[in-house]
Amino acid sequence: MPAYQLYFWKKIPFVRLIIPLIAGILLQFIFAFSPFNLLITAALAVLIIFVFFLLPFAVRFTLRWVPGISINLLLIIIGAFIIYNKDITRKPGWIGNHTTDSVSVLATLQEPLIEKAKTYKALASVEGINSKDGWKNITGNVLIYFSKDGIKSNLKYGSQVLFYKSPQQIKNSGNPGSFNYKQYNAFQNIYHQVFLKSSEYVVTNTTRENAFNKWLLNVRFAVIKKLRQYIQGDREAAVAEALLIGYRNDLDKDLVQAYSNTGVVHIIAISGLHLGMIYGALIFMFRPFKKFSCIKWLKPIFILSVLWVFTALAGGVPSILRSAVMFSFIVLGEAIDRKSSIYNTLAASASVMLCINPYYLWDVGFQLSYAAVISIVTFAKPVYNWFYIKNKILDIFWKLTSVTIAAQILTVPIIFYVFHQFSNLFIITNCIIVPLSSVILFAELALLTTSFMPIAAKLIGFITSSMLAFMNRFIEWVSSFPFAIYDGIQNNLLETFLLYVFIIGICYWLLYKKKQSLFIGLSAILVFVIVDAYENFISRQQQKVIVYNIPQHNAIDFISGKKYAFVGDTTLLHDEYLQNFHLKLSRTLHRIKPLNNLTGLYMSYPFVQFQGKRILLIDKPLKFKSPSKIFLDAIVVSRNPRISISELATVFNCRQFIFDASNSTWKISQWKKDCDSLHLRNYSTPDQGAFELNL
Repeated sequence: MPAYQLYFWKKIPFVRLIIPLIAGILLQFIFAFSPFNLLITAALAVLIIFVFFLLPFAVRFTLRWVPGISINLLLIIIGAFIIYNKDITRKPGWIGNHTTDSVSVLATLQEPLIEKAKTYKALASVEGINSKDGWKNITGNVLIYFSKDGIKSNLKYGSQVLFYKSPQQIKNSGNPGSFNYKQYNAFQNIYHQVFLKSSEYVVTNTTRENAFNKWLLNVRFAVIKKLRQYIQGDREAAVAEALLIGYRNDLDKDLVQAYSNTGVVHIIAISGLHLGMIYGALIFMFRPFKKFSCIKWLKPIFILSVLWVFTALAGGVPSILRSAVMFSFIVLGEAIDRKSSIYNTLAASASVMLCINPYYLWDVGFQLSYAAVISIVTFAKPVYNWFYIKNKILDIFWKLTSVTIAAQILTVPIIFYVFHQFSNLFIITNCIIVPLSSVILFAELALLTTSFMPIAAKLIGFITSSMLAFMNRFIEWVSSFPFAIYDGIQNNLLETFLLYVFIIGICYWLLYKKKQSLFIGLSAILVFVIVDAYENFISRQQQKVIVYNIPQHNAIDFISGKKYAFVGDTTLLHDEYLQNFHLKLSRTLHRIKPLNNLTGLYMSYPFVQFQGKRILLIDKPLKFKSPSKIFLDAIVVSRNPRISISELATVFNCRQFIFDASNSTWKISQWKKDCDSLHLRNYSTPDQGAFELNL
C-alpha cells in the first residue's frame, strides 16, 4: 500500500476535522453569509497558508499555529458552502418563487400513496408550471394530499399529475411547544403542500420512474406481501414489517406509544441496531473461511453488498443510512488491515453523512445514534467492571445490562430536551426485548428464504407470530405500570448543555481522577438547579388563556400558576394520541398540572370569567337581548354556529374575536371579512396558530 494512502487512513484525525465542519454548517444556517464573502474568506485563508510556507524556518516555528487556524477556517467555509448548496430556496427555478404565477402544475409522484384518515398522501417533485406567461420549468418538492372521494385508481409511484391549484406553504399548528413540522420538512427541502379533490387534478398518460427505485419498491412490497401472508395478526405483521424493512404505515398508534414509553421504540424504528445484527451474523458466517486467501477481498465486498441492499430496502432513511456508512468504514478499515480508532470511524462516517446532507445535523435520530454509540464505546467497559460475576449466564446478562446503561449516559440530555420524558424501566425492557427482537429479525429472514416452501414458511411464520405477540403483550404490560415513565420534563437548550457538562465532568473525574473535572461538573449542576428554579418561579407567576389549534376540535386551557383547567371537546380527554400531539407539549412547556376547581375561574355557560377577564364561548346559535352593550375581553367561536358578526357587535363590545379550528375554513373566512368591515379585531387559529391571552 502506498505510503501516502497509509498516512491518510492512519493519521487523518477526523474527530478534529468534523468540529469546524459542523461549526461552518451552523454559522451558515444562522447568519446566511453570501457566497462572495465565503469565497473571499477562503481565498484569504489559502493565501495565509501559501505565505506561511515562504517564511523563514524560525518565523514558521514561532507562528506554527497559523496553518492550523487557516485549515480550520477552510473547513468552516466548506461546511458553510455545503449547506448553502443544499438550500433549494436560493435557486431561481424553485417553486416557491413561482406559486403566485401558476395556473396549473405538473408533478411526479416520488413514492406510493400513503393512506391517512381522510386522504392519501404522497411526496411529489414539481416538473413545471403553466402560467399566464406560458410554460416554465421549475424544481421543488410538494406534499400532495388526495381526497379519498373519487380517488384516481391509476395513481402510483412515477405517475405524473397535472393539478389546477397553487401549492401553499407548509404551516405549523402554532400550539405552544408543538413539533416544528414546517422546519422538519424544510430540512428535507419540502416547503409546500396541496390538498386536491378529484376535480382539481388529472393523471397524465406519461410516467417518470427511476428503474432502481421501482425495483426496490417492488421488492419491498413483495416482502410485505410475504410477511402478511405468513405472520398471524395485524399488529404482529405491522411490527414485523417495521422491524425488518422499516415500513411503519400499518403500525397501531397506541402500540407505538407503548414502545416509546418503555424505551424500546428503536426496535420498530429501523436503526443501526438492525444493521449491527446483520453485520455480526455475516462476520460469524465468514469465520470458518479465514484460511482462504480469496476471503480477504470477497468478505468485505459481500458484507458491504448485503448491508447496502438492506439499507436500500429499508428506504434509505437517515437512521439506517448513517449506520451503513459507519459500518462501511469499519469493513474497509479491516480489509486493508488498518483498525482505526472507533471515534475516528464515527467522525469519518458523520462527516460523510453531513457532506451528503448537512440537515442531518438537526435530525434527532442522527444525534441519538452517535451519542449512543460514543456512550457505549466510552462507558460500557467501565460500567461492566462495576461487578465481577462468576456465573457465565448471569455475566452475559450483566454485559447486556451494562451496554444498555452505558448507552443512556450521553443520550439522556437529548431525550429530556426532545421527548420530555424518560423510561424508568428501560433496563428491563431492553434486556428482554433486544435479544428477542434479534431472534425475530433472523426468523423473518428465514421466513423469506423459505417462502417457496409453504410448509416450512407456515411453521416459521407461526413461531415468529408467537414471538411478536409475546413481545407486544409484554411491552403493553410494562407500559401499563403507573411508574413506567417519568414525563413532564422541560429542559431548554441551556439546561441541556449544562447537563452534558455535568455528565462529562463527573465521568471524566471518575475515570481519570481529575479534581478539576469534578469541580466543573458540580458547578454545571449548580447552575442547572438555579436556572431550573428560575423557570419554576416564572411558571408560578403565569396567568393565561390558550385557545389551541386542533383540527375539528375546540380546546381551551385556563392557566393559573402551575395548574390549569380544560374546557373543550370531551373526546380529547379520552384520545391519548391527540392529547400527546396537541396538548401535552404545551402543558409540559408551561409546567402545569390539571386542577378541577381552579382559583379565579368562574363558569356560567356560555360566559366564563377568569382572573377578571370576561370571555364568551359560542358553539351553537344564541340570541341575546341587552339594554346596553356588554363588555367582553374575548369571544371564542367554535363548531360552526349560525351567527352574525354584525348582530353580535350590536350586543357586545368585544376586544377580540377568536375562531378556532373546529370551524369550517370558508366560515372563518366569511367571519373575518365581516370583522374587518366592522373594524373588529379577530384571530383565526387555523391560519395563525394557537391564541394566547396573557393576563
